[in-house]
Amino acid sequence: MDEFEAVVEEIAARVVPDTEERERLAGVAGRVLAAAEAAVDDLPVAADVVQVGSTARGTWVSGDRDIDVFVRFPPDLPRADLERYGLQVGRAVLPDGHEEYAEHPYVKGTVEGFDVDLVPCYRVADATDIQSAVDRTPFHDAYLSARLDADLAREVVLTKAFLKGIGVYGSDLRTKGFSGYLTELLVLAYGDLRSFLAAACDWRPPVELDPEAHGRRSFDDPLVVVDPTDPERNVAAVCSTDNVARLVHHARVFLADPTVERFDPPAPTPLDAERMAAELDRRGTTPFALRFDAPDLVDDQLYPQLEKSLAGVAGELDRQGFDVLRAAAFADETAVLFVECEVAARPAVARHDGPPVWVGGHAAGFYDKYAESGDVYGPFVDGARYVVERERDHATARSWLESDALFGVSLGVRVEDALREGYEVLGGEETVALAGEFGADLARYFDPRP
Repeated sequence: MDEFEAVVEEIAARVVPDTEERERLAGVAGRVLAAAEAAVDDLPVAADVVQVGSTARGTWVSGDRDIDVFVRFPPDLPRADLERYGLQVGRAVLPDGHEEYAEHPYVKGTVEGFDVDLVPCYRVADATDIQSAVDRTPFHDAYLSARLDADLAREVVLTKAFLKGIGVYGSDLRTKGFSGYLTELLVLAYGDLRSFLAAACDWRPPVELDPEAHGRRSFDDPLVVVDPTDPERNVAAVCSTDNVARLVHHARVFLADPTVERFDPPAPTPLDAERMAAELDRRGTTPFALRFDAPDLVDDQLYPQLEKSLAGVAGELDRQGFDVLRAAAFADETAVLFVECEVAARPAVARHDGPPVWVGGHAAGFYDKYAESGDVYGPFVDGARYVVERERDHATARSWLESDALFGVSLGVRVEDALREGYEVLGGEETVALAGEFGADLARYFDPRP
């Protein structure tokens, strides 16, 4: 047994569900399915029940406790009836559950310690005929179930554990990583964890896989895995370039030096105010933070809005000459746009180049605009161009952040609403006040790793 296999065997003992866990889950799932089928029998329409997801295929990581049950309705059923009947079944099976909403409402609850989702969908003939996003899930399950044996399922679990360990597992819009379905398709394509990692070492985006040879489609993503059940869909569309690059890095490092820590890295020690102050002193930069009440949104809605807002704020500070080194967004009870500037203040005046003197009316217009102005230096000629030096609107980053100019950049709608309700600007050492709420986030920020 080589070093790779020794590490993988140690990890397998932790993450591959044992017989007892599998039997317990199968028992609970069976009882949930029976209850759902009984509830379906009381409906005035024909419907059926199917278990989907990793626990249906034996590819869940030990300790995960999710059971996904889909209730499939005829495709000609009106959407309102699908929602009504779906909730009726969900409430019957999970009387203490609660409603959540994806593309349409469904019921979520717990049964004997397991998290159960009861989701209505349409029983369409083909995944290309879906009427709601969840309609394709049973096709994914059927495709994988027909191809995954016990050995491949074990490799899927190990691969999921590796992706979790390096922080790139999850298709939510905060993580932008590898979904369970994508992970299973990659293991099917490459055969096992070792082969997958070896292949990833040589990836150079765009990386394209087409499991069913549907033929080339136009996808503008770093990783393309054409959905075997729907040739118009890239299963890896949510994967960010950063996360594809992280996988390449960690695959290369792990194959060169296999360690258990790659699967189970230590959590960062939260940064306290004193350590953060030391980091700021060492770096010599000036961070600024906009702190405001976090909008009441689920993560998949909140983080895209935070990222859009951060890009707008950091981009404009950069254009204003404050030289943004790095930026990040954090959210808990409050939300923070954290921007680290190399320059906190600029001179009171800035150079503004006009057109070359000989560009006719355009040059004359520039000259006339500023010739009678009393608040600029110039116009004068410098290298054949008219030039003026005019006062900056904001000579400091703080001044810009505290002004209404902030609302002239691209912001997420709900983030903008929250900022208009009120926000606090922290600058320099004032930002150590963030350590109490965001110590772990700041620890990762000041000790960045792939």
